[in-house]
Amino acid sequence: MNKELVLILDFGGSFNQLIARRVRELSVYCEMVPYHIALEAVKAKNPRAIIFSGGPAGEEEERPECDPGLFELGIPILAAGYGMELIASHFDRSVMPGKVQQGLEKIRVLAEETIFKGFPGETVVFINGAASLNDVPHGFKALALGGEGQIAAIGHTAQKIFGIQFSPEAGGNTAGAQVLKNFLFDIAGLRGDWDLDTFISEMVLDIKNQVGDQKVLCALSGGVDSSVAAALVHKAVGDQLVSVFVDTGLMRKGEPEQVVATFRGQMKMNLIFVEAEQRFLAKLAGVRDPEQKRKIIGEEFIRLFEEEAKKLGDIKFLVQGTIYPDIIESGTKTMGAVKSHHNVGGLPKDMDFTLVEPLRLLFKDEVRMIGEKLGIDKELVWRQPFPGPGLGVRVLEEVTKEKLDILREADFIIREEIKKAGLERNIWQAFAVLPPVRTVGVKHEARTYAYPVIIRAVNSEDAMTAEVAKLPLAFLEMVALRIINEVQGINRVAYDITPKPPGTIEWE
Repeated sequence: MNKELVLILDFGGSFNQLIARRVRELSVYCEMVPYHIALEAVKAKNPRAIIFSGGPAGEEEERPECDPGLFELGIPILAAGYGMELIASHFDRSVMPGKVQQGLEKIRVLAEETIFKGFPGETVVFINGAASLNDVPHGFKALALGGEGQIAAIGHTAQKIFGIQFSPEAGGNTAGAQVLKNFLFDIAGLRGDWDLDTFISEMVLDIKNQVGDQKVLCALSGGVDSSVAAALVHKAVGDQLVSVFVDTGLMRKGEPEQVVATFRGQMKMNLIFVEAEQRFLAKLAGVRDPEQKRKIIGEEFIRLFEEEAKKLGDIKFLVQGTIYPDIIESGTKTMGAVKSHHNVGGLPKDMDFTLVEPLRLLFKDEVRMIGEKLGIDKELVWRQPFPGPGLGVRVLEEVTKEKLDILREADFIIREEIKKAGLERNIWQAFAVLPPVRTVGVKHEARTYAYPVIIRAVNSEDAMTAEVAKLPLAFLEMVALRIINEVQGINRVAYDITPKPPGTIEWE
C-alpha cells in the first residue's frame, strides 16, 4: 500500500516521542528515525513531509546536525525547538541563537496565512529549553515574535521550510495541534489516510511474510502489550502460534490463574503454562542492582523460551509485546538509557530467536485500541500497565519470596479498593513498592519492626511523562489502614508524589 509518510528526525529531546503520537492522532502515518539518517535512506522512504524534533542544548561541538541535503529535497520541513537553530545555521550562519526559554510563553503571530492559519494575534505556546533567534535567516521571514520581540518562528514559504521555537507536541499548548494540522494538511497537502484498521491489515500481512508457514512462540505475560501482540499474531497465523506463560513467582495475586482462564478458555489459544518460581528466585538471590535484576530476568525468560521452543520442534520466531516507550527508555542512539526493559536492553546477545514485535512503533493508548478492535476482553485491554519483570522491580534491591508475598497482598488491596471506588479508568497506574528498610511501629499495644510500603499512582498518556494522581486523602487513609491491619509484615504506608520526569513511573 502506498501510504503517506511523515519522517520525524529524533535529535534527542525529552518529549520527542510525543510528536509521533500527535501526528498519528491526525490520521497521518509517521516514523521516527535518528537525526543522522543518510540522505539516500530518506529518499528511499519517500516521505511527504519531515519534522525535526527538539534536541539537547549541549556545547557547540556536541550539537547534533542532520545531512544538509535534506533541505534540498523539496520536501516540506517543520523544525521545532532546536531544529529552528539548525535551519538558521544552514541558511545563514551569521544568525545567532538568542535567549533560551522554558515553559509556557506568549507569542505574537505576524503571518497567519502559513502554519499559523486561523490563529489570533497572540497565543500561548510551550517552549522546552529552546532558543529564539536574534535575526531572520536569508530568504526567510519572521512568522511570530516572543514577548521581548525575539524571533519565535520563521518560514520560507517558497521552499515550505518552517522553524518554531516551541514544542507543538507538548501538553498545555493551545497552538501546537493546530500548527501541526496546518503544516501537514495545508503546507504538505496530506490527506490523513492512516488509521489503526489499516495498521492491523498491514501488520497481519507483514507477520505472514516474516514467518511463512513456520511455528511461532509468544512470550505471554498476560499484560496488555503481550496479549495484544499475541492476538495480532494469532489473527495472522492462527494455529502456528504457541503461547507460553511463565509463572515466575513475580506476578500479582491471582494473575497466573486469570491468564490461563482468559487465553485457554475465552480466546481458545494454544497456551503452555510453565511453573518457574524457584528458578527465577534462585537467579535473583543476593542481587540488589535494578539493572542487573532486569537483565537476569530478561535472559532467564529467553533461556526458558528457548527450552520450550526446542521441545516443540526448534521454533525460531519469538513474539514480544515490545512497544515504543520500551525502546526509548532502554536507550537509542539519540537518547541515553533510562532503564533497560527486560524485553529490549535485557535480552541476551546470543539468543536463538528471531523477534516478531508487531507493536514496537506504537504507544500504549494505540495498543489498547487495537486490542479492542481484535475483540480482546475490555477488562484485560484496559488493565493497568505491569512491568515485564513484574514484582521483581517493585521489591526494591534484593528479591525474596517473603518480600514478594508481602508486596503481593498489599498490591492486591490497592487494586481492589481502586476498582471498588470506580477509579480504574481514571488512573493510568497504581501499585505498591516495598523498600529495603524496616521501621518501628505499634500494633495491638506492642512494638513492631516491619516494612513500610509505598503507594504509587500516576496518570499518563503514553508512559513517557506522568503526573501524580490526586487521590482523596480519605481514600488513601482507608487503603493504608487496610494494608497495615491485613498484611503481616507491614506497619507503615507512604504515598509517592513525584512526577515523571524527574522520577520514572516504576522505582527500579
